[in-house]
Amino acid sequence: MPLWLDLLRTPMAAPETDDLRTMRRTFQVLCVLSGIGVIAISPLVALATTALHTALYVFRKNRADNAFLDAAQSSEEHA
Repeated sequence: MPLWLDLLRTPMAAPETDDLRTMRRTFQVLCVLSGIGVIAISPLVALATTALHTALYVFRKNRADNAFLDAAQSSEEHA
């Protein structure tokens, strides 16, 4: 019998007990949830960045509009 076939027929690990099977499945679920968490972080970071940029824009735009209106109002009072 060829070596590769002999290796395929040879068990590579001890039989799995119920406790080990539960631990293995829990580990697999945790790995999948960890992967989902990593994937979900990217859109959340983009959303947070967009929200921060929008808040900064609204604040600065409001300040610029108020300065423009104040300047226009003060020039009308001097005229």
